[in-house]
Amino acid sequence: MVGNPNSGKSSLFNALTGLNQKVGNFPGVTVDKKTGSTVISDKISATIFDLPGTYSLYPRREDEWVAYRVLMQQDGGPAPDIIVLVADASNLKRNLLFASQIIDLKVPVVLALSMMDLAKQKELVIDAVELERELGVPVIAVNPRRGKGIQPLKKAIEQTANELYKAPLRDFIDNHALATQAIGSVKKLFPHLSDYKAIHYLINHESFALDSTTQGKIESIEAEHKFNHTKVQAEEILQRYHRIGTIMKQSVSEPSPMQKKLYTDKLDDVLLHRRWGYLILLAVLFLLFQSIFWLAEYPMNFIEWGFAKTSSFLNDTLPTSWLTNLLVNGIVAGLGGILVFVPQIMILFGLITILEDTGYMARISFLSDKLMRKVGLNGKSVMPMISGFACAVPAIMSARSIENKKERLLTILITPLMSCSARLPVYTILISLVIPQKYFIGILSQRGLVMMGLYLLGLLMALLVSYIAKWFINIKEKSFFILELPIYRSPRWKNVVVTMVNKAKIFVIDAGKIIMIISLVLWALSSFGPGDRMERVELKYAQQIQQNPSQKAALTTERNAELLQNSYAGIMGKSIEPVIKPLGFDWKIGIALITSFAAREVFVGTMATLYSVEGGDNAQEATLTQKMGSSIRPDGSKVYTLASGLSLMIFYVFAMQCMSTLAIVKRETRSWKWPIIQLIYMTGLAYLMSFITYQVLS
Repeated sequence: MVGNPNSGKSSLFNALTGLNQKVGNFPGVTVDKKTGSTVISDKISATIFDLPGTYSLYPRREDEWVAYRVLMQQDGGPAPDIIVLVADASNLKRNLLFASQIIDLKVPVVLALSMMDLAKQKELVIDAVELERELGVPVIAVNPRRGKGIQPLKKAIEQTANELYKAPLRDFIDNHALATQAIGSVKKLFPHLSDYKAIHYLINHESFALDSTTQGKIESIEAEHKFNHTKVQAEEILQRYHRIGTIMKQSVSEPSPMQKKLYTDKLDDVLLHRRWGYLILLAVLFLLFQSIFWLAEYPMNFIEWGFAKTSSFLNDTLPTSWLTNLLVNGIVAGLGGILVFVPQIMILFGLITILEDTGYMARISFLSDKLMRKVGLNGKSVMPMISGFACAVPAIMSARSIENKKERLLTILITPLMSCSARLPVYTILISLVIPQKYFIGILSQRGLVMMGLYLLGLLMALLVSYIAKWFINIKEKSFFILELPIYRSPRWKNVVVTMVNKAKIFVIDAGKIIMIISLVLWALSSFGPGDRMERVELKYAQQIQQNPSQKAALTTERNAELLQNSYAGIMGKSIEPVIKPLGFDWKIGIALITSFAAREVFVGTMATLYSVEGGDNAQEATLTQKMGSSIRPDGSKVYTLASGLSLMIFYVFAMQCMSTLAIVKRETRSWKWPIIQLIYMTGLAYLMSFITYQVLS
């Protein structure tokens, strides 16, 4: 299955395969490989490969090269039996360029016309029968969103599989005339090639899986016949558009150019306005972050209350033992640290999916291009950066769509500064601790404003870092920005819900596994200590309680705090406390900084475990926020003040605390140089900005 980007290809793939699909990677690259199975008829079932979207058979990006190699049968995989080519009926002229190239490969093709509803809005009337006659391939109108045209499409695939439809004998254009002698010489080496495929062997053979002898022979043919890549490609495109123009006149009725503007165009006049567009963008982002607090507050409070009650019930019911301690302070506390943030994760991803589905996300790229260019990037950098608000790993992988090497590298270097969903639990708990719940003019939440400020701070610092770094990365390459703005559509609510559920599953299962493992390890480290240190503390306080039974509650609290300080975890935290003390952090925060390097969201699980262990039997009904809020230093001052809380938030905005991100940067850049640079500059930046914040506010 092939087609231009935004042609409806993925929707058709989903409609044909349903749940029978898998996502992996093409061998040797990070490009998604989507495969699925479907039943075509009683006698025919099929495996469908959904190739990355591409505009023509002259690739530039890595994902386009993947699709190209598959179509040229140079990827080592099976040759396609049939190509289903998805074309946007509302932009038929542009889509027919790629379609004509695919037809000339001489593989059986079925053309699926999507976006017919939009073509109707544009007052385009397409004669599918005439179009089919001109192209020589079956043409089927489909609407995968509503399930229309799926059965006729399957019927056409079945007929093509039974050879009722074959690849057209006549080329779309006279490919042989483009380079007659050179094409003839290549076809002597590869008799099975079509004329058009032979041209591609001449142009891109260096990227094909051919032995050195064959490569040398093709080079000789190029030299002998003075084959000019650029000239042949330009002549081909001109010929194709000339023929496409003739086909459009015969098979498509178009309205006058003076027709009234579509609703999409009118909306773009406002949303892409040089001034109002940016104000609207800020308003959309503000509503996004306000909604995370508005909508998630009650379910989060309910989950937190439920786990506090569960801990209290288990502690009162089960006998006192290390196993009960493990269950309550290790497993239940760890689970609470995971599940309490599921509502916010789901809401964040749901809102981002709505922005993507409606077509507004592409407008954000368009609006941002001018600003991006000033800091060494372009509009295409915006999509990975916005994706970084969800997770830096797929965001960095998506930077492959940026053709310019320097801009791609800069995008990779700054994307981890976007506040990903792993930081959201950290921000949430710290904001609720140190920022009062106030509303301005009745609707603007102070906490929501702080949350938005943290996200914007990461974005602004990313732009500043890019501006500085562009002077040090010495790659000279021309840059361009071409973007197709999709039409505005209503969100696919089923898709929104599925995305929310899937992202919640990923957070609970993937991040949850790490959090639970670290929570259990941390419980062990905080429950046991070297030598007989723990036993001496127990003996000391047992004697004091025996002598002063009226002070048992206070002494028990002191005992638990001293036990935690003498545990392996306490010793580890105390050892780095001198380094982090100027930032306003205590040794418990130090432990969280160490453990959360595996994944930032582990911070909350670490705090849940540490405060549960320290609280012992006396504080099981208190929520984590209440436990952290009542935490005090040895001198009696509160641990979490406005200064220390904001300092910690700032640290997490800038710090590179994600092993997965470093691994994917190494994979994408194929060097340890850039992830090491990333780790050093982000950690240094986090320490410096956190230090300044604490010293100014304290």
